[in-house]
Amino acid sequence: MREFIVEADGGSRGNPGPAGYGSVVIDAATGETLAERAEFIGVATNNVAEYRGLLAGLRAARELDPAATVRVRMDSKLVVEQMSGRWKIKHPDMKPLAAEAARILPAGQVSYEWIPRERNKHADRLANEAMDAGKRGEQWDAGASRAALDAAGPGSAGSRALPEPSGPPGDATAGAAKAREALARARATEDTTATEATTGTAVTEATTDTAATQATTDSGDADARAARTLAATPPTSPETRPSVGWASAPDLGAPATFVLLRHGETPLTPQKRFSGRGGSDPSLSAVGREQAERVAGALARRGTVQHILASPLARTRETAGAVAARLGLEVVVEEGLIETDFGAWEGLTFGEVRERHPEDLNRWLADPEAEPTGGGESFAATAARISATRDKLTAAYAGRTVLLVTHVTPIKTLVRLALGAPPESLFRMELSAASLSAVAYYADGNASVRLFNDTSHLRP
Repeated sequence: MREFIVEADGGSRGNPGPAGYGSVVIDAATGETLAERAEFIGVATNNVAEYRGLLAGLRAARELDPAATVRVRMDSKLVVEQMSGRWKIKHPDMKPLAAEAARILPAGQVSYEWIPRERNKHADRLANEAMDAGKRGEQWDAGASRAALDAAGPGSAGSRALPEPSGPPGDATAGAAKAREALARARATEDTTATEATTGTAVTEATTDTAATQATTDSGDADARAARTLAATPPTSPETRPSVGWASAPDLGAPATFVLLRHGETPLTPQKRFSGRGGSDPSLSAVGREQAERVAGALARRGTVQHILASPLARTRETAGAVAARLGLEVVVEEGLIETDFGAWEGLTFGEVRERHPEDLNRWLADPEAEPTGGGESFAATAARISATRDKLTAAYAGRTVLLVTHVTPIKTLVRLALGAPPESLFRMELSAASLSAVAYYADGNASVRLFNDTSHLRP
């Protein structure tokens, strides 16, 4: 089952006065904005506008996936407490709006959370755009909206000409939703240019502590054609939605979603040296500390992480600490997330290992049971350790979004196991320093890879 975050707000310039609302639907696993809604509603009170924003956000979430669980986040204490059932609804204007909101999705699928106003900037900007449009005698124009950029703030990745892509969509439903949203914006502005699509892939020779590049593909006409095709195709019902891979049966509950963060650079990273748990345990370099701050800012803007776990090594704890400081969360050290022990290869480059231990290296590349020279940890042993850690954490964090700050081999192993790929696939993945990946784990044991090697937050 997918999970959405709905952020909603409303405002009135006069209370009552000219009023408008804004709402945004976010993919809880990737932080990707899936839908924006805003409208000028004439003369109304702040509270009425806030409820109208909630209604629009819930309807947009239902259109994307009626089986999804929804976390509503608003800075209106009144709406959150009333919809949670903790406060009585006495005002006659509020009662029908609250009743209507309660009917949009089953009560068990929706939860409510109060957030401070500074964390609700996207929806607030949309509401103000709607009120500004009303003042001009117009309605809000989705194609002209800058709410996402303004909410990100100057100097951030979000302040570029286009919103920063958060990676490939998590499944077919998310892709269809994104295409439908692109088409809606295109129709609103009579512009058939579709949204930007981004993928990050690369190939590496060995699973060493390396930095990498990300390949980006921009598409226009093809995306527009795809958007029109998808818009003409109704979404699959919960009864016909596949239960493996692209989506899950609606009765499985929200998945445990692991956002996988590789630590920032250390002095060994640009030299492409083996750096496991048996080596010198280096701290982050100056570049690595800057990368940690950048990824912390990106995760703070997404606002989906609820817990942070880290490998016990210095570089992961330092990276996790930077994120935790921005998110206001604590870091829990998880021994099972530690990097592989590369034995006598620690601190050496791939070329140096080939020169000094060619037979051992060849065996290691060909056999997951082979250990590095000097009694290091085989990939098979690493996989067994990571599998046990995964099972423990999915049980402990069912329905939650957890940031795992770890290393190359653990992240690649989690992705490999989720895909059911053979061990040799480890050598066919590239994982950059401070990159983000994401895997969702469902109650029936199935997994869905939502994101891999996203480094968009590191771009200047």
